[in-house]
Amino acid sequence: MESSQPSPSTASTARGASAAVPLEEATRTPYVRRRAPVVAVLMTSRDRRRQTLRALDALADQRSLPPGTALRVHLVDAGSRDGTADAVRAAHPEAEVHRAGPQVRWGEGIRMASRNSRAAGATPFTHQFWLRDDVVLADEALALLLATSRALGDTAVVVGAVRDGRVPGARPGTAPLAYSGRRRTRRPHRLPLVEPTGRTEPCDTYDGAAVLLPRAARDRAGDLDRAFRHALGDLDHGLRARRARVPAFVAPRTVGERHTAPLPPASEEPGIGVREALRRHAAELPPRTWWTYCLRHTGARAPLLMAAPYLRTALRAARA
Repeated sequence: MESSQPSPSTASTARGASAAVPLEEATRTPYVRRRAPVVAVLMTSRDRRRQTLRALDALADQRSLPPGTALRVHLVDAGSRDGTADAVRAAHPEAEVHRAGPQVRWGEGIRMASRNSRAAGATPFTHQFWLRDDVVLADEALALLLATSRALGDTAVVVGAVRDGRVPGARPGTAPLAYSGRRRTRRPHRLPLVEPTGRTEPCDTYDGAAVLLPRAARDRAGDLDRAFRHALGDLDHGLRARRARVPAFVAPRTVGERHTAPLPPASEEPGIGVREALRRHAAELPPRTWWTYCLRHTGARAPLLMAAPYLRTALRAARA
């Protein structure tokens, strides 16, 4: 594993964090008088058996973890009809698979998985790890995230940046980012992705694809909000964590690749008409959910930003 050291300026902003240490030192330092990491891996999936198994295989093959590290997988299967749940139980019998209805979306599933990880009798975790089922982790990804967390005093959220693994002809490490931390700009609806630089980089919020939450950070920031059944829950969580004085940092290197090609929004299909485009867009971005997000995080601009995506959809459909 390459060694990288968080810059003093970013490391010192972690509330209660100890002095930053090199990542290679944090990785090899034994957990003296401390528990070895117990990582509760939170996942949700629906009808994506092949990629879910691929994500879990990569998780099981993680290397360079601190001695004694235990992984506890909590997967919520949202009504899969392709045998995802049974396939996971067969290939990874140690994983806890919870069946839910097909109406459960990503945000709800992660919240349910978090509840299951905290159930009575469950091994108390030291970290939670959100992992999307389309992310294939690099061999030492989790070791890097744990070492980064340790260097920050296990008080900050650590975000793993993920590249798009479906870009034709892209050389390793050159594909665009699919998921990462995000930074606010002067435009509150613009949240550009944070590129890893070899050092920890602060971020304002994050995509929920490969996110490590130490126990202290999770207990302070809480779970994803019930108001966000699917989209926006991860962005809302990051912004709420910031308000709760839980800092977030992007790890020094990317931690894996996304291996599904995102589908274009159905509301962008040419020739469907304005009414149908708006109906589909409302299903993709429910107005109540979007309004809750705007009201919480965009201040006085909330009414304008609330209307903007639906107006753009209507204009695009009208021009088509």
